[in-house]
Order: sequence, then C-alpha cells, then structure tokens
Amino acid sequence: MTESRPAKAQPYAEGLLDVGDGQHVYWAAHGNPTGKPAAVVHGGPGSGCHPGNVQLFDLSRYRVVLFDQRGCGRSTPHASAPGTDLRHNTTAHLIADMERLRQHLGIERWLLYGGSWGSTLILAYAEQHPERVSEIVLNGVTTTTRAELAWLYGGVARFFPEAYERFRSGVPEAEREGDLVAAYARLMNSGDPERMARAAASWCAWEDAVLSGEPHGPATPYMDKPPAARIAFVRITTHYFAHAAWLEEGALLRDAHRLAGTPGLLVHGRLDLCSPPDTAWRLARAWPDASLTFISDAGHKGSDTLREQLRAGLKRFAQ
Repeated sequence: MTESRPAKAQPYAEGLLDVGDGQHVYWAAHGNPTGKPAAVVHGGPGSGCHPGNVQLFDLSRYRVVLFDQRGCGRSTPHASAPGTDLRHNTTAHLIADMERLRQHLGIERWLLYGGSWGSTLILAYAEQHPERVSEIVLNGVTTTTRAELAWLYGGVARFFPEAYERFRSGVPEAEREGDLVAAYARLMNSGDPERMARAAASWCAWEDAVLSGEPHGPATPYMDKPPAARIAFVRITTHYFAHAAWLEEGALLRDAHRLAGTPGLLVHGRLDLCSPPDTAWRLARAWPDASLTFISDAGHKGSDTLREQLRAGLKRFAQ
C-alpha cells in the first residue's frame, strides 16, 4: 500500500487486496481519511472504476473508496487474457470481496454509490449486509433480471433494427435465433484472441447503438475502450448476463424490504433505453426509504442535470 498523496486528484492510499481464488482486487481511497466512508461500485460488469466519479463527492467531507471488480481495471488476473478462468467471478464473489475490502479498510458502515450494473451489485450487497450500509445513491437503476436482459439484447432492437442485425451477425449463423448473450459468451471464452476481439467489437457496437439516441455523453463509449479493457468488459459482461448474474428472478425487488431504514436516492434518466425507467419506479415503490427523481434530459449516459442531482444528494447525506 502507498500513502501520502495529498493532491485531491490522486488517491491518498491504494493497494491490491488478496481476496482468494488467486484474485487480487485493486482499490484506491480519495478525499478525507477521517471523512464519511463511501464506496463507488462501477458498472459493466467489468468496466472498471473511473476516478472521475470522485468529483461527485465533497472530498473534504468524504472518504471515497473506488475499486475494480474481479478481472477488470487494475485487478488481477485480467479477463482480457484468454487463459483467465472466470469460474471464481460471480455476484456472490463480488459481494464477498466488498466485505473483505470494508474490513480491510476498517470501515464500520459506508454509503454506496453506483449505476447500471453497479446498482444491481449494490442492491445485492445491501440486502445481504444491510447493517453495513449507511445510505445508497443509485443512477441508471437495473436489477439484471432475465426480463431486463431480454429487452436490452432483443426487445430494444425494434428501435435499431439495422444495428441489431449486425449484432446477430457477430455469432455463428446456427446460433442467431437462440440466446445471443450465451453465444457471445462462448465466443469470448473460445481462447482465440482474434475471435474474441471481433466478438468484443461487435458487442460494443451494439451497446453504443442502444445509447446512440441520447443527447449527452460520448458517441461511442464502449468502442472507445482500449482493446484489452474492451475484451475484459465483454468477457465478464457476457459471463454474468448468460447466468442472469446468478440471481433469482425478481429477488432484488422482492427483498427490497431488507433496506428498510436505509435512506436511498434514485436518479434515473427518462430517456434511458438501456435501463428503462420502470425498474427504478418499481424499486422506489418497494423501498419506502428511497426517493426517486426522473431526469427529463438524461439517458443512460447521464447529463449535467442528473449529475447535479447526484451531487446534491451526496452533499445532503454528508451532513
């Protein structure tokens, strides 16, 4: 672990935590070492943490912990290597990793912030360890149900038929009428670097197409990933989604009562075709201690308006 890096743009501490199974999870702490603990849970799965997320927090009041989930970012072994085994990379493993990290850092309770896949992992962790969570802030709410996945990799194709046809063409012809997510997962675990790179590019082109109608953010956020990060992202994402994140269908909404007493803020873009707003709506109805705000000018990539809502909520929770 390294210490004494006072600049706010840099972590004051960072390290690699041995979480077992040959896995080491990268983490970094920003802000005030004696401030209110908060963890940023990144999306993907497999996207890795983004240091820019700390800008949402008042770093004079927060101790913000970022970490890369198994197989991505600066965690090792990296999923971009064809030989990296993903058997020990599941939702249950990630929940256990978060607990190990909390204990390693000596944190009793922490605020959890994240979006997209990060919201699924936060809900799964918080429903299992509610006593360790002080507040929750989510955007781009998703619970990774089979119904949500069927929309993202099928239903929403009605808006982007030409892009979807290209997406289908990325798998062998015999598999195009079946489970596309599982077909891509097989390609990403073929062990053939060229096949993996082609499949990753095809997958990311589809993800970008779904976001293409949004008015804010980069045009191609998934294709813009460096090659190794892109392969790790798609390998991990297809691995998780082919198994519906190993979650019982609807369990996160069913068990939202376990969050009773935990204040929550849900901020969701009205234009989000990737994670349609009805999931956030149902979660807010099942979790009385959460407030929900829809942002009319935002989609999955967010907007300045959405980020200001997040900052305001985090400022309020800091008090």
